[in-house]
Amino acid sequence: MNDSSWGAPPQAGYWEPTDRGPARGAAPAGPAYDAQHAQQTRPMPIVPDVPEHGGDQDDDRGAARLSGPLFRDGTPRPGPYGPPRTDLYDAPQPRPHDMPQAPPSGAVPQNPEPMPDAPQPAPPQKKSAGRDLGAAIGVGVGLGVVIVASLFIVKAVFVGVIAVAVVVGLWELTRRLQERKGIKAPLVPLAVGGAAMVVAGYVRGPEAAWVAMALTALAVLVWRMTEPPENYLKDVTAGVFAAFYVPFLATFVALMLTADDGPFRVLTFLLLTVVSDTGAYAVGWRFGRKKLAPRISPGKTREGLLGAVAFAMAAGALCLEFLIDGGSWWQGLLLGLAVAASATLGDLGESMIKRDLGIKDMGSLLPGHGGIMDRLDSLLPTAPVVWLLLVIFVGTS
Repeated sequence: MNDSSWGAPPQAGYWEPTDRGPARGAAPAGPAYDAQHAQQTRPMPIVPDVPEHGGDQDDDRGAARLSGPLFRDGTPRPGPYGPPRTDLYDAPQPRPHDMPQAPPSGAVPQNPEPMPDAPQPAPPQKKSAGRDLGAAIGVGVGLGVVIVASLFIVKAVFVGVIAVAVVVGLWELTRRLQERKGIKAPLVPLAVGGAAMVVAGYVRGPEAAWVAMALTALAVLVWRMTEPPENYLKDVTAGVFAAFYVPFLATFVALMLTADDGPFRVLTFLLLTVVSDTGAYAVGWRFGRKKLAPRISPGKTREGLLGAVAFAMAAGALCLEFLIDGGSWWQGLLLGLAVAASATLGDLGESMIKRDLGIKDMGSLLPGHGGIMDRLDSLLPTAPVVWLLLVIFVGTS
């Protein structure tokens, strides 16, 4: 078949039966002939010639258009001579000019889609101290000036500083217990008894401090009786713990002050504790790899503990040699080792309390430091250790 047959009427006797008679030069026509010829002849499928792209068929002017169900859905219509073959045109074939054409060589595509940028490696992050270091240093220097001035000018003023720090620390602790755990430790008997404990220790010695501690615990028990009995045991237990943890341990600082070289003993205690914390921070921040107690305080490392020990021992040897009458450098080494251990344990102890309460700081009174209790965490358990070792090394006077 060529293109000239598209659209021509079917010839009689070949495509369908007719009663017009045979065409010129054709076989006889008629019903008998049609029946006989239909049994011997199968219809030839019509396969269109696909024109090449760019020929006359692409032009709409005078071009033959193919239509019918054969070119709409690819499903041929059955004819009178049986179902035609469909394996030659199962689906409509796209015309070549309808298919996407590749751009010519060297052509620049219009509006090219931007390629995604390759992921860049993240820059290494610097270690952070986790606090405002400038504010922390400023507040620390200011507190140091107040403490040293009151310590060497009038001892009684320094005792007052201790008492104020105790009262503020008790307020922070009891407030946090009530906010996070619903524990109502009575603040009034704790504050009065705590201040009295510090003054009694400075004026009358260790025995008076023990008596003040016992009276403070009794006052907590009685004060809590004015409220309903629910949670009584929990509240008074927290109150007695607070009385021992804050004012009683702070009383040993006042006891150190009663000696003739009391200001230098207190200064040694403060210097060793601060140097221990500083050494732990500096070495741990720079070289820390192995965690010391990750479930309690993830920031502390074993390398930091070694730094605390080294710094505190060096500072202890210098302090005992030059500040304490009758002291020796080797005693300072032992004192520095003990201070590093007690300061670290004190810090971990308060970290346990804060983790149980679900807080980061006990307060926000001191910018860069948190609250008063966040600064007393290492000092409180270290005070009785330094007091006892100094009594053993050089005596009470």
